[in-house]
Amino acid sequence: MHMFVKLAWRNIFRNKRRTIIAGTAIGIGLASLIFTDALMIGMEINIIESATSTFLGEGQIHRDGFRQTYGIEKTINNLDELVSDLKEEEIVTDFSLRTFSPAMISSPANVSSVELVGFDPSREKDLSKIDEAITEGSYFSGDGERDIVIGRKLAEILEVEIGDRVVVTVSQAETGELSQEMFRISGIFFFNSREMDRGMAFVRLNKSQQMLGIGDGIHEIALKFIDISLSRNKQLPFWDRYSVNGNEAVGWNVVLPQMESVFALSRFSIYIMGLILFGIVALVIINTLFMSLRERMFEFGVLRAVGTRPFGMARLIIFEAGALAVISIGLGVILGFAVTYIFTLTGIDYRGIEYLGVTFQELLYPVLGINQFIIYPLSLFILTCLVSVYPALIAARMSPVKAMRQGLL
Repeated sequence: MHMFVKLAWRNIFRNKRRTIIAGTAIGIGLASLIFTDALMIGMEINIIESATSTFLGEGQIHRDGFRQTYGIEKTINNLDELVSDLKEEEIVTDFSLRTFSPAMISSPANVSSVELVGFDPSREKDLSKIDEAITEGSYFSGDGERDIVIGRKLAEILEVEIGDRVVVTVSQAETGELSQEMFRISGIFFFNSREMDRGMAFVRLNKSQQMLGIGDGIHEIALKFIDISLSRNKQLPFWDRYSVNGNEAVGWNVVLPQMESVFALSRFSIYIMGLILFGIVALVIINTLFMSLRERMFEFGVLRAVGTRPFGMARLIIFEAGALAVISIGLGVILGFAVTYIFTLTGIDYRGIEYLGVTFQELLYPVLGINQFIIYPLSLFILTCLVSVYPALIAARMSPVKAMRQGLL
């Protein structure tokens, strides 16, 4: 065994240029796979954090059926008891009470339909990033009950500025009668999201409750957990504990199921990329081994003539492939780690780009994981050994006379 290992290492460096070219090509492919996998993980984390921290929340509690109909009358049951229990929850760090209602907002210049959201600005500040997205004016400063915060695109449509007044019209929950209130534009935000910048307006919770005629009722409790991974766990006992009394508690992945589907598709694309890469690697390895075999036909013929068994010939070829794989893996791991690590420090600027209805708010940082440096290199090594079986069988079956004759040509 030791002799075959030494021979394999010596043989692959007999043609250093070919070995370096083949090893570098395979190594770059492995490095690309490592970087892409790290980038996909980072993108998934970034999308989740952008979606949940912008406004969605990591989890939500509603009245049963509210998510399907958004009926104004579907306020959360047993609200006081629910809020009291949430304050005692160890895994919940923050929560915000909200109301939702379709509304018409009009100015002297224009009119537009929006989703009117009511919340407590002091509590919402700890859960969403609306206060950080304010580009003009302020985030509900003072005690003005008639302050309203709208998106930049909506402000352009209405042709309004800070301090201008607008009229908001909603339908009351029980009677269906129209309720109108005049508000003053106190802040303009910009998320670079069409849905939010054009279609949402925010007012204080008590004013929205008054307009909708729902008393102290609310439509949603947005949640933030001590660890965002908890919100993704559908088996978390929290969901069942609060899905009672006609209410429903769900995580962000239930509210946005399409995101989970896209993440699954992204992971599948990594497998496809891996298969393509390994297919190319297989062709490179087979080509390299056959070129080496062709150049050393006389040598192999002599080895067979002096009594080397077919199995020994095949084992030598497989060992040479393994040695090439080790060199390639070493290059690929070093290159993959170096490139990925650099981007983990600098990040990739996708801010402002919208994907799945979510706008990237932060720099995208690839995420290095130990599996990237175990699974992919190990798979590459095993694949290399497997594809070397074919040229190994050719070497094992060759006739000593024919091999030496071809080697002399």
